Amino acid sequence: MSTLNFISLFFLLFLTFQTPPVLSWKKDEFRNCNQTPFCKRARSRQPAFSSLTAHQVTISDGDLTARLIPKNQTDGQIKPLILSLSIYQDGIARLKIDEDPTLNPPKKRFEVPDVVLPEFESKKLYLQRLSTESIDGDVGPSSVVYLSDRFEAVVRHDPFEVYVRRKGGNSRVLSLNSHGLFDFEQLRVKDEDEDWGERFKGHTDTRPYGPQSISFDVSFYDSDFVYGIPEHATSFALKPTRGPNVEESEPYRLFNLDVFEYIHDSPFGLYGSIPFMLSHGKSGQTSGFFWLNAAEMQIDVLGEGWNAESGILLPSKQKTIDTFWMSEAGIVDTFFFVGPSPKDVVRQYISVTGKPVMPQLFATAYHQCRWNYRDEEDVEQVDSNFDEHDIPYDVLWLDIDHTDGKRYFTWDRVLFPNPEEMQRKLAAKGRHMVTIVDPHIKRDDSYWLHKEATQKGYYVKDATEKDYDGWCWPGSSSYLDMVNPEIRSWWGDKFSYENYAGSTPSLYIWNDMNEPSVFNGPEVTMPRDALHLASIEHRELHNAYGYYFHMATSDGLVKREHGKDRPFVLSRAFFAGSQRYGAVWTGDNTADWDQLRVSVPMILTLGLTGMTFSGADVGGFFGNPDTELLVRWYQLGAYYPFFRAHAHHDTKRREPWLFGERNTELIRAAIHVRYTLLPYFYTLFREANSTGIPVVRPLWMEFPSDETTFKNDEAFMVGNALLVQGIYTERAKHALVYLPGKESWYDMRTGTAVKGGITHKLEVSQEYIPAFQRAGTIIPRRDRFRRSSTQMVNDPFTLVVALNSSQAAEGELYVDDGKSFEFLNGAFIHRRFCFSNGQLTSVNVVPTAGKSQFSSDCIIERIILLGYSGGSKGAMIQPANQKTEIEHAPLRLQGGRSPAVVTIRKPGVRIADDWMIKFL
Repeated sequence: MSTLNFISLFFLLFLTFQTPPVLSWKKDEFRNCNQTPFCKRARSRQPAFSSLTAHQVTISDGDLTARLIPKNQTDGQIKPLILSLSIYQDGIARLKIDEDPTLNPPKKRFEVPDVVLPEFESKKLYLQRLSTESIDGDVGPSSVVYLSDRFEAVVRHDPFEVYVRRKGGNSRVLSLNSHGLFDFEQLRVKDEDEDWGERFKGHTDTRPYGPQSISFDVSFYDSDFVYGIPEHATSFALKPTRGPNVEESEPYRLFNLDVFEYIHDSPFGLYGSIPFMLSHGKSGQTSGFFWLNAAEMQIDVLGEGWNAESGILLPSKQKTIDTFWMSEAGIVDTFFFVGPSPKDVVRQYISVTGKPVMPQLFATAYHQCRWNYRDEEDVEQVDSNFDEHDIPYDVLWLDIDHTDGKRYFTWDRVLFPNPEEMQRKLAAKGRHMVTIVDPHIKRDDSYWLHKEATQKGYYVKDATEKDYDGWCWPGSSSYLDMVNPEIRSWWGDKFSYENYAGSTPSLYIWNDMNEPSVFNGPEVTMPRDALHLASIEHRELHNAYGYYFHMATSDGLVKREHGKDRPFVLSRAFFAGSQRYGAVWTGDNTADWDQLRVSVPMILTLGLTGMTFSGADVGGFFGNPDTELLVRWYQLGAYYPFFRAHAHHDTKRREPWLFGERNTELIRAAIHVRYTLLPYFYTLFREANSTGIPVVRPLWMEFPSDETTFKNDEAFMVGNALLVQGIYTERAKHALVYLPGKESWYDMRTGTAVKGGITHKLEVSQEYIPAFQRAGTIIPRRDRFRRSSTQMVNDPFTLVVALNSSQAAEGELYVDDGKSFEFLNGAFIHRRFCFSNGQLTSVNVVPTAGKSQFSSDCIIERIILLGYSGGSKGAMIQPANQKTEIEHAPLRLQGGRSPAVVTIRKPGVRIADDWMIKFL
């Protein structure tokens, strides 16, 4: 779903809430930097603007602490700021700067709760001492503290600066305020003649505490590119937004918005915000910077030479990417991650904000969605057509029109008179249903949810402290104050079977519009002066509102099943930490080739910043894709972590069988690719859940020293073993595919070896997009097709062993019950497969001491060897002491003609057992 503008509101009011025609997104409906006073002020400042110096630098309670005071203070209104620098295990530094509470500021500035893991604090290293030294010819001292065995953190006193350097020299990694752009607007009481109001498009923001923005520069050393800070529909490597020879550009905006038909290649902010940036360069050094702040943020990437006329000398000759961070409110609460590898930085970030959710197995399969499937008969016909056309799927979705008048937790009993029976019919085939539950609550005194929320005082208040009343799909609506844990708990109770009548254990939830979207609000969102718990202004937590809503819904589904089953909740809005609660998608995209292409950098960026369970609407939400675009989107979407087709109700129906037999065949084949690879995907989701390493990742995460990969965002890795190259143009006959590394790659379709380290011009057809398995890897598959993933759980596995030049390979398989939390107690199978010296072994990697067990009788029915140079005719299976033959058999069991490859058929070994197969 998407935004309605003011014109649409009048249609809502006077056409009895009939949905208006789709209207294109207009840039001038949203603020730019010049219309955003804090951004305009910050951007006008020149290097060396800051005059802060650090005083009273000491160690207190294990932290380095200091007072920041303006040099040559003449203005009594500027009060000292309090700094603390904390050091944590694994080379993480946390810098906080806030107003001094002993100096009686008008109120406490907002610090975002519930994002940093409680257990992270237990990893704090209590500093015992600091050393001082004169650096870079400074007259005054700098204070140096331990960060890790390889790195130190430095606080430069005058001028104030914080940076991380390598031990044994002054080689820097990250720095803050190296260019003197730090500014901290302090809260104060308004003078009688002051007007602090800000106006945009007829809306006035009262700003009761005046300007309270913060800005500073951050520099990344030994870097060629920076990445991250979703959500933007733009390139993966972030482009400079200011500097010589840089096209006039807005900063990258982080402000959660319901953007109607967003455009590609734009720094404009979309539905979610994660203020986490990573840098990477040919030096091999990767570093990361995270600002825990939920207010609006604007970030400039500064082009080379941006400060050429400033007169500031750079501290070293290291190659640097400078960035400029600006936020409307909050405090400085920042984290420095020193890597040094890409996976190290991701792991460090995840240790602060939490590991990605481990989804249920069904959620990793294919989802079918439309706004809206009309009624129970429509649902039944769609479901039966999937079976008739031999296309598997796992989840069918219902949008807002399944409800009684846009009242969530209800059903339109004319269209959906028997929702429990409808869900049970799907569940009998191993399928599930998802219904939408949005944050706007219809203001209807006969609606039990509204009545209860009103009586309990659970709504966000407006600036006059009345329940805030805005417009959304139901018309007049109010919004629950989800920052309040009491209200989140109350909300979670609403998902019980008693409260959500018509729901069953196979029903899961979709949170849309949770930016929050308010049709008649400024920029289609809640006014910034709305009030939350403890008089927190909405401006201070706006970007986290959807995060709290997602959290409350996810917790509600856990509560519904008494903690036994994992939840599935899809959210449109997100913030740092959202990865702990479910999946996200890239919102209301459009059916065009540019949107297909930009989906890849968007998903790569989400994965790098924790949100590994993400995808884009296959086919495009708006518009009608031609059949070629739709097929190409399915072929690419089959490799998204979250694989869902979705369409607006004004579009033509586009279920996979509606485009002729040939296109049905192509779409079926694409979906079958996903189901074949489900064991591999599920294993990768477990890796993400354990380490934070994303399921879909940039090429440079696996090949960090290969410069050719640094800007490549048309291809991506699925895990460490698969490289996928999308096709993004009509009637393409060829594709340029760069295959990194010195080893070969194997065409997934044919098993043919292709040389690594070069770009190949490959012929392509409508039947596939290029995908290759990396030499030296082993991928588990399931080759038998069922109606759903749930019906595949007892099927045998195939191992595809892609041998490298040393005739070696390895890979993993993770299996659990697919739904419960018992895997946290060790109830899973985790095998490592290794091929070397002419033998393939399966080794248990489950830590078993004191843990419960999970068992499976599933076997491996085929072992495929790609690149095998041995002349063996047979193999010996141990410990069964059973001899078996090696033969040439099809690479794929289904899907038409398939090349023959070296195969062991029916080795009969169980996935749960240790075994060895020695080639004779």
